[in-house]
Amino acid sequence: MMSNLLKLFQDSSSLQGSNASFIENLYEQFLDDPESVEPSWQKEFTAIHHGTTYETPHSPVVKRFAQLAIKSQGRLAQLQGFTEESVKKQAAVSRLINHYRVRGHQIANSNPLGKTTPPPPDMDAAYYGLSEPDMETLFDTGTLFGGVDRLPLRAIIANLTEIYCGSIGSEYMHIVDTHIRRWLISRLESSKINLILEPEKKHWLLKLLTAAEGIESHLHHRFVGQKRFSLEGGEALILILDELIQGSGDKGVKEIVMGMAHRGRLNVLVNILGKSPASLFDEFAGTSMLLPGARSGDVKYHMGFSSDIATPGGPVHLTLAFNPSHLEIINPVVEGSVKARQDRAGENGISTVIPILIHGDAAFSGQGIVMETLNMSQTRAFFTGGTVHIVINNQIGFTTSNPADARSTLYCTDVASMIQAPVFHVNGDDPEAVIFVTKLALDYRMTFNKDVVIDLICYRRLGHNEADDPAATQPGMYKKIRKHKTTRTLYAQKLINDGIINAEQSATMEQDYQKLLEAGQVVSRPVLDSSSYSYTNQWNQYLNKSWDIPCNTAISLDQLRFCNDRMQRLPAGFEIHPRVAKVMENRLKMAAGAMPIDWGFAENMAYASLLLEKFHVRLTGQDVGRGTFVHRHAVLHNQLNNKTYTPIKHLDKDQGRAQIFDSLLSEAGVLGFEYGYSTTMPNTLVIWEAQFGDFANGAQVVIDQFISSGETKWGRLCGLVMLLPHGFEGQGPEHSSARLERYLQLCAEHNIQVCNPTTPAQIFHLLRRQLIRSYRKPLIVMSPKSLLRHKLAVSTLEDLTDGKFQPVIGEQDNINPKKVTRFILCAGKVYFDLLEARRQDNLQHVVIARLEQLYPFPDKLLKLELAKYPHLKDFIWCQEEPQNQGAWHQSKHHFTDSLQARISITYAGREASAAPAVGKFHVHIEQQKAVVQSALYGDPSGK
Repeated sequence: MMSNLLKLFQDSSSLQGSNASFIENLYEQFLDDPESVEPSWQKEFTAIHHGTTYETPHSPVVKRFAQLAIKSQGRLAQLQGFTEESVKKQAAVSRLINHYRVRGHQIANSNPLGKTTPPPPDMDAAYYGLSEPDMETLFDTGTLFGGVDRLPLRAIIANLTEIYCGSIGSEYMHIVDTHIRRWLISRLESSKINLILEPEKKHWLLKLLTAAEGIESHLHHRFVGQKRFSLEGGEALILILDELIQGSGDKGVKEIVMGMAHRGRLNVLVNILGKSPASLFDEFAGTSMLLPGARSGDVKYHMGFSSDIATPGGPVHLTLAFNPSHLEIINPVVEGSVKARQDRAGENGISTVIPILIHGDAAFSGQGIVMETLNMSQTRAFFTGGTVHIVINNQIGFTTSNPADARSTLYCTDVASMIQAPVFHVNGDDPEAVIFVTKLALDYRMTFNKDVVIDLICYRRLGHNEADDPAATQPGMYKKIRKHKTTRTLYAQKLINDGIINAEQSATMEQDYQKLLEAGQVVSRPVLDSSSYSYTNQWNQYLNKSWDIPCNTAISLDQLRFCNDRMQRLPAGFEIHPRVAKVMENRLKMAAGAMPIDWGFAENMAYASLLLEKFHVRLTGQDVGRGTFVHRHAVLHNQLNNKTYTPIKHLDKDQGRAQIFDSLLSEAGVLGFEYGYSTTMPNTLVIWEAQFGDFANGAQVVIDQFISSGETKWGRLCGLVMLLPHGFEGQGPEHSSARLERYLQLCAEHNIQVCNPTTPAQIFHLLRRQLIRSYRKPLIVMSPKSLLRHKLAVSTLEDLTDGKFQPVIGEQDNINPKKVTRFILCAGKVYFDLLEARRQDNLQHVVIARLEQLYPFPDKLLKLELAKYPHLKDFIWCQEEPQNQGAWHQSKHHFTDSLQARISITYAGREASAAPAVGKFHVHIEQQKAVVQSALYGDPSGK
């Protein structure tokens, strides 16, 4: 191809190096869209390619343009009458147009408080060698302005300024997808048409601003000094949400789930979701009732709400998620709830259920969970078809004294660039620009199923809370804010000036809103009867149920063998790894009763049997398809073409939905997502597995604020399962402990379940119990590592077909109860160490029991087990974990309550330690032997 370029340009004098950039722009434009350049240039560039693909690297072409230019007048000058000077000028105009698209947002009038940084020099026409005499010269506009071919430079700059430097600053040129860029260019550069609003619409916008400002004013005067985290300064949020909801309904959306922190939450509850002002006032007064199932309750600006709102396309069910003060942690929770609703909706779910996330500026750039959630957005496991993000950009984080301390990026939204999301920075004092951006953002989400960001640049009229004085740390900003008129005042004056309303109508609008508030009446759009929403009462059957309600988790032998048979069937030509083939072969033997059942077989049978009973199963985490410890093999990999096959998806045509995904390397984001999913789908076994148990540390906020306390604060039930590999095997401090003690510290009011199963049958029944019982509480499982293949940690077919989950497993050997004086209770892997040592030493006075469920504590079952031994003298609690960790301190009061006063209670285990485990294997072995000796004999020496 280079020889063709040589031929084309050898006699072209106007292709001097100074003009190469114009040809470069034309060539890039041609590569993107051949129809966008002049026919004569299409012909020339097409001839170069000889009909081959246009996606050719253009950097060699650009380089040769500069190298091969000659001085003689050539063909370029003859084409369209170009001269060397005109080509230079046109190249300059092309670069200027491109720079407005790329950097216009930097000089946009998007900040209601005024710009604080000087404009970049390359936004000035003079920077490109263009001067006043050029202003009336006609230049080619390319694809600009909807196809107008040529305009005077003055008109080009005026239009570019209006489009890219007005109240909206658009960031989108970082997007690599050409089709998306063209779509955005087309929408933005025909914006004059789209910005025209009917008088009725403008009147409605003023009414919304009246409501947004009115509720804050009312609360300020009625409840003096109480925190409300007002929206004052960012009232345009109400316009955005109303437009999104109505526009979504018009596009066929049936459900919207929203997440936001406390700033403006009360305003949104009243003016968007239709919460009764009277009930809000009761919350301020402290006379409101707790939600069903809640015990402690929560502050009013953390509360969620749901309602049905009328839209042009029919009712839309709105849900505002409950959210603690951990700001952005709600993001993955909302996404998980949306995913569950989309799965429930079926094939068209991503178009009928959408997420909206509302952020603070400092939190959006400062909280790592934002990045995790964005990174999840286009992955298979967590895809929700795009989220509309709204940043309430107050330009201040809490009381930050210098904005430079809040982030290292130009904009608070720059983190969204990682997923190439378009960002629209919009002036919160321009309601009509806000509406344009909102429409554009919604259309983008629905068209491309990708995330989009509205950066609502506004301010915070008051402090972080209403008692705070932000002028102490931001004196300059708050001098401006004190003088600045409210958004409603500015827009009302605009409408009065335009003759759309008069001053009296404006005042009446304010008075009417206040009258409705005084009467405690709903002030939002009409809230519809929610009885048409069929999932409103889906959790009622699980309220006020006891953990020990009976249930049958056993399955027939025929069911078990049917499940295994179907899971052995692979597509034609599917070649699995030899080691996996051996696992599958062993599972055939297990189903036939020719081999003891291991953990992987039992776990897979639990999933398969639930699916056949039309429950759903969703399992995510790092490497869960295979299993970190290579035991599960639920997802198989073809060694010939790397394609995957998930057998439990192909059991029966009427089975439940099976989802197994290896997640990205995230804990907080993924666990939050699965919590949100679980709170929405009570008939789905939702499991998150940590790669190692202590990896859950990275998701501690989700555990503390949602999983363990969501019910007592908000009445929110959930059946999420956390599988946390746990066990001391000499792998060092970071791969031993799932921090059992932390979960036990969170236990109260039967809020969660904490179990440490030690056999395949136990995990089989435990997982099935989680769905079959009419009981929905989070389940924390200390799952095994070495026990996955331990010779003693096996079960039989009868254990699955005739058994059930046992919270306490008593002595398994044939020992005379009358000879027993020493009772050892333990949990987890240490049981097998104790058992082998006891058998080796033939200790007939010692029995060993396992506590498989640590919470809710099975007091009655433990007492029944202890009652078997009339001559008991010593009760030993044995654990692998250091004394300040594990179950000892959180459970010993239960031991005391279960024992007679004459029986002594002793701890056997490692001494207290700052780290969970030692880092040297030989030291671990010595410690483990000492733990076992102490439990069996009373001290490490055996005396």
